[in-house]
Amino acid sequence: MSVQSVATRDASRRLVRSLTLTHAVLYGLGVTIGAGIYVLIGLAAGRSGLHAPLAFMGAALVMAFNAASFAELGTRMPVSASEAAYVQAAFELDWLSLAVGLLVVMTAIVSAATIGVGSAGYIAVFLPLPAPWIISGVVLAMGIVAGLATVQSVTFAGFMTLINVGGLALIIIVGLGHGTDVVTRLPEIWPSAGDATAWAGIARTALIAVFALLGFELLVNIAEELKEPSRTLPRALFLTLGLTALIHGLVVWIAVTAVPPQELARSKAPLALVFERLTGLPLVTMSAIAIVATLNGIIVHMIMIARVIYGLADRGGLPKALTRLNPVTHTPLLATAFGVGTILVLALTVPLAGLADLTAGLTLVIFAVVNLALIRIKGRNDAPPLGTFICPRWVPFAGLVSSVLLLVVDLIV
Repeated sequence: MSVQSVATRDASRRLVRSLTLTHAVLYGLGVTIGAGIYVLIGLAAGRSGLHAPLAFMGAALVMAFNAASFAELGTRMPVSASEAAYVQAAFELDWLSLAVGLLVVMTAIVSAATIGVGSAGYIAVFLPLPAPWIISGVVLAMGIVAGLATVQSVTFAGFMTLINVGGLALIIIVGLGHGTDVVTRLPEIWPSAGDATAWAGIARTALIAVFALLGFELLVNIAEELKEPSRTLPRALFLTLGLTALIHGLVVWIAVTAVPPQELARSKAPLALVFERLTGLPLVTMSAIAIVATLNGIIVHMIMIARVIYGLADRGGLPKALTRLNPVTHTPLLATAFGVGTILVLALTVPLAGLADLTAGLTLVIFAVVNLALIRIKGRNDAPPLGTFICPRWVPFAGLVSSVLLLVVDLIV
């Protein structure tokens, strides 16, 4: 076989660097905003009422430390199955690297299943079908989209993200113009120091808030498909997290001041209820936007799951068949199909609250391990590649400690 034919064969097995900063930010926002705020705002309101924004603020701070760690590691090693690659580089243990990679896949599968279950409540406003039918149709249809060429599927998801963000912007605008409650009731966000029940509720909301902010870290798993990853990846990570935290904080506060928190908790389409209460327009208006948001969240998780499986297989941890790319779409269809099937099974068998808590808990474990890997790498004083984003040495320690503390608090409360 000629050198040229070998090179051509190897190139055909590689993912294509085709994604820009705009693609990356829209992808990240599609995961974070579509996954959390539309589906879980009712759960958050039920757990901590008017104090829910505090849980989101605390979660955003924890996520900022982790975003900086991911930015450095992602620019040191811009590859698929990123978390597994970081652990391998730090500890040189194949079994640990594979375990972390599989944990990432499992977490994303559970997250996508969570969104799939949450989408059923909004879709039922238009199609009064049994929830299992709706969930099955949604997961399978989004699986087809996720199997398209990366630029096509991410562009499709990006278009849906714009609709999604537009819906939240509409709620923010209407909420801010609806009356003075949004401003005058701000002191009610902070409970008194001795109100143990309120602080316990905020602690119980912490994992829900973490789930609502998750998604920025998934950007490292498309680093192999980013143009100029050393510049694009850090910007995309911080822009995604910052915009998500700002939008979520405003929407959560407007929601709990517009609708009594316990009423929000009982609603199967909570943001649609908020919109109806603020504008007098029917539920279907915001439900249509919420459907777009939740479907988008499923797509971007499926894309990420397939890339991590591809990366693990490419490094020999999983069967090589999972690295096979379709000659037309240049995407790993077998890996995508595995993710779609597993998501469907979970979505049909596990309740929403359990899925959300499990996703956030697993993700915090991943964050702790990733921060530990960066601590180990920085401790060796390895010379980073040119253009690497470098965060201060204390940042991964802060990310590790805050992630572990959040997990411990959730177990205790």
